Amino acid sequence: MPSSNSSLLQRAALALFFLSGFAALLYQVVWQRILMIFSGADVYASTLIVSAFMAGLGVGHLAGGHMADRVSRRTALGLFAAAELAIAAFALVSRALYYDVLYQRLGSLPLAPPLLTAILFVSLLWPTFFMGVSLPLLARAVTNRLDRAAFTIGSLYAFNTLGAATGALVTTWSILPAVGMDVSLKVGVALNAACALVALPLAYRLFVDRDHDRADLLGQGSVADTGEAAGPSLPFAAWAFVYALSGFMALALEIAWFRLLGVMLKSTAFTFGTLLAIYLTGVGAGAFLGSALAGRIRKPAATFLALKILSGIAAGCLLALVIAGSERVDWLRLYFASYEPLNVRDSVAQLRAWTAGQGGAMPSAAAVRFLVLSFVLPAFLILPPTLLMGASFPVLQRVVQTDLARLGRRVGLLLVANIVGSVAGAMLVGWVALNVLGTATTLKVMMASSAAYVVPAAALWRSSAVADRRYSRHVAAAALAFVIAMVGLAAGVLPDGRVLWSRLHGTSAQRVIAGENASGLSVLRFEPGGVSQVTVFVNGVGQSTIPYGGVHTALGMLPAFLHPNPREAVIIGLGSGDTVHAVAGRPELERIWSIEIIGPQLDGLRELRRRYPYGGLSGLLGDPRIEHRIGDGRIFLMHEERRFDIIEADALRPTSPYSGNLYSQSYFELLRSRLRPRGLAATWLPTSRVHNAFVRVFPHVVSVPGVLIGSNEPIALDRDAIAARLADTRVRAHYGRAGIDVDQMIAEYLANPAVYGPGFDRAALADFNTDLFPKDEFDLDGQRR
Repeated sequence: MPSSNSSLLQRAALALFFLSGFAALLYQVVWQRILMIFSGADVYASTLIVSAFMAGLGVGHLAGGHMADRVSRRTALGLFAAAELAIAAFALVSRALYYDVLYQRLGSLPLAPPLLTAILFVSLLWPTFFMGVSLPLLARAVTNRLDRAAFTIGSLYAFNTLGAATGALVTTWSILPAVGMDVSLKVGVALNAACALVALPLAYRLFVDRDHDRADLLGQGSVADTGEAAGPSLPFAAWAFVYALSGFMALALEIAWFRLLGVMLKSTAFTFGTLLAIYLTGVGAGAFLGSALAGRIRKPAATFLALKILSGIAAGCLLALVIAGSERVDWLRLYFASYEPLNVRDSVAQLRAWTAGQGGAMPSAAAVRFLVLSFVLPAFLILPPTLLMGASFPVLQRVVQTDLARLGRRVGLLLVANIVGSVAGAMLVGWVALNVLGTATTLKVMMASSAAYVVPAAALWRSSAVADRRYSRHVAAAALAFVIAMVGLAAGVLPDGRVLWSRLHGTSAQRVIAGENASGLSVLRFEPGGVSQVTVFVNGVGQSTIPYGGVHTALGMLPAFLHPNPREAVIIGLGSGDTVHAVAGRPELERIWSIEIIGPQLDGLRELRRRYPYGGLSGLLGDPRIEHRIGDGRIFLMHEERRFDIIEADALRPTSPYSGNLYSQSYFELLRSRLRPRGLAATWLPTSRVHNAFVRVFPHVVSVPGVLIGSNEPIALDRDAIAARLADTRVRAHYGRAGIDVDQMIAEYLANPAVYGPGFDRAALADFNTDLFPKDEFDLDGQRR
């Protein structure tokens, strides 16, 4: 094939693989959200989905690698096009499969964990398999010279990863806010189809000389032929094992980073996609730089191991700098200490106005801080280590690619090894290390574990100096010294968990009760004035305060005393325990379920009770009617066959990640289906879209300041009956111990209620949240009221 055609093919392949990576991350973001409606919005489910996604990629890499070495370059490019079409075909039906079938038809079944795992893995296998075959096939199609293999394969990997980073960012900030999940999937379909439609004519037009193409396939070019031997190396199996270790550490670090940065940034719906884009940008940019430099490196094996070692050192040192800086930069310390997360909508509006020339010479201080917190701070922490990780991939190709006839298999096997390590890292950290060690200690272990690369480095060095035993002794001494240094550095520069979380909440370790496991982080912070004022934080975001009172109390108290004779209630979300305590004030209730997704929250309240004898906590934690469960509240309701008299979700910001699961029309329909006759559902009322979705679902609604109460039957606003219920001495004692004036609260909230009946015209309520378009989560245009 003429060199001009080869150059054109390589440029086209890079562009196609960029678009393919964009589509892949678009799918991952959207599919993960849909599948978490089915499986639950907790860490177990999210780790399982990510692991299933990566496992499918691994199977595809393995199959694609073996396939690539058995077909011509022309056929390999055609198979790449077929893989893109297969992904597009699945994406077209994925919404129906994941939402209509899995969630709506199977979602009510209490599936055992092994069965849930199998369903997720099988449901993702088709698309991820075809995503996985793409790189080995395209690498084989484009690579016709062994001395260019590292550059070609590394460049493909780089462009695909940079496309993925762009896909994560654009999907999160532009596509999802504009069109929702259903239409977003169609955007991905168009990109995959475009890749296929370009690749097919390329395969036909560029590979016109089939005999020449076949000669390439038969292995014309090996290390011996090209003189590319680059010094001593290790067996391929050893490099695959090392690359598996690399994947393990990369995913373990990613999970720990995302936990840490989620707390620092006080996560919104935009946080995960942004952090993922930064992570992938580092890997992709590093691969691009590594591809450019790989051919000039004299000792690629040693360079690869050095890059891995340096990535661990960089991760630990940068983290230490960020934590130290959090105490020295006043506005950053104040933000960490603050109750509210970033106002993303207002910051974006200010930046838009500034870029359009309407905001003056400089953006506001709030907008600048938004950029620093959302992008600069995560980039400072993540980019340098991931650049080093990404650069290692093309350097490793320089080490292992010794024969064109085995190029595809070696690419595939390395990627499979990396994914096996990545899945192991995700599961071990997500399900074990965060539970047992916590984020701070996990990061220390990961930093110290980078010393593990000393083992293959020592083996490599020894093989190069095997004739001189003195070198071997020197190597062993240097390796031991490095291991000791790394362990000491990890222990010395990183604080323990209690110190870490206190700094990231703007206070001292003596003023916090911190609890952490895989489900999340709970911090109870004592405010100035003693233990009598406590702020409750979940994953860095302020949720409520102690003592009790305000809207959290109203959310529990109002349905409890409007209902004529409640027996069983469900409260989704524990927080400070305010709402659960409030509903428990109705003595007729026989059983109350409290469903909290963040496991350490309950333990933190129990520890607070031991330090602070507050009557509200005693009423909450000492009430035998209250059954505390850890898990996803929506999944609890899906799996429960019983019906309830009261169902309520504690106040949750509509911009919080996955809050749309508790503010959508489908969720309110679920509540309605789980009510007994005369049962009441209650929700906080943060936006007009929540109001519209709730009123569309329930035929009878009472709206009071900040609270909506709905039912299938008319809701009796009998003030005399409510007053009689409140007059019960048990009621007075319950709320009195918590310092709550029930008469004032009921009078305030029921002073002027709005009532909606079946005759209210709901057709005009057209702007509302759905499961597949949680508009409030991604609202950047100021539509909330």
